[in-house]
Amino acid sequence: MSPLLRLAGVGKRYGGGEPVLTHVDLAVPAGRVIGVLGTNGSGKSTLLRIMAGVSTATHGVLEGSPAIGYLPDRFPGGQRLSARSYLRHLARIRGLSELSMIDPLLARLGLVGDPDAQLRTLSKGNAQKVGLAQAVLARPELLILDEPWSGLDAGTHAVLGELVAETRERGASVVFTDHRPAVVREYADEVYRLDSGRLGTFEADSETTRITLSAAAAPVHDWAGEPGVRTVADEAGSVVLTVDAASADAVLLRALSAGWSVREVAPCSP
Repeated sequence: MSPLLRLAGVGKRYGGGEPVLTHVDLAVPAGRVIGVLGTNGSGKSTLLRIMAGVSTATHGVLEGSPAIGYLPDRFPGGQRLSARSYLRHLARIRGLSELSMIDPLLARLGLVGDPDAQLRTLSKGNAQKVGLAQAVLARPELLILDEPWSGLDAGTHAVLGELVAETRERGASVVFTDHRPAVVREYADEVYRLDSGRLGTFEADSETTRITLSAAAAPVHDWAGEPGVRTVADEAGSVVLTVDAASADAVLLRALSAGWSVREVAPCSP
């Protein structure tokens, strides 16, 4: 069976600058969830914009034309339309005559406030929920989500996971990005890493490093949200991180810059 979408040798360059993407090969089969792991600036958003048809590749081939639902990394929420009016407008554009699903979807996503309030009055998290609603509304064949968990509250995290699973169960596919290995591994059937514009497979059992930090008088920090951090544990006044070896230097620099004391750095036991 042919994939829903296939990228072959896809590259992207803006003007005379350095390439943002270099020779990306990726096939998206039906009924699969693909996660793309990468730090800020790695080219994740550019890759998804090309897959969604919002941007064109500088070179390479893009094959396939599935119906796509797309959530960009920054949903354009500064509009006078209300959340309900915006979703009804997009539903009609996409040929949907049945609009009764809009309010239940907003309720499921936990939209806070009046759905008839202007989008520009919503918080970033609530605007993200409206953006997610417009992406899934038409039950697309391919759902493309750029850092979809960012900015969402904990309750909506679980709902998003359910929507991803439901999309796969009906035979459609999902491609999403995130900078946290744990999130990508939890939800994706196939995991890739994008590094400096080059896409490669991600080995879940890749080499890791154990970093022990002194928690005494240290600032509060969300270590679980740091790129490359797999696990976080509190042990006898210390914070112990399990980190992808490739990210260890960046995590150490972050810790030292923020005023933490490094007690130990050691490779994890196999």
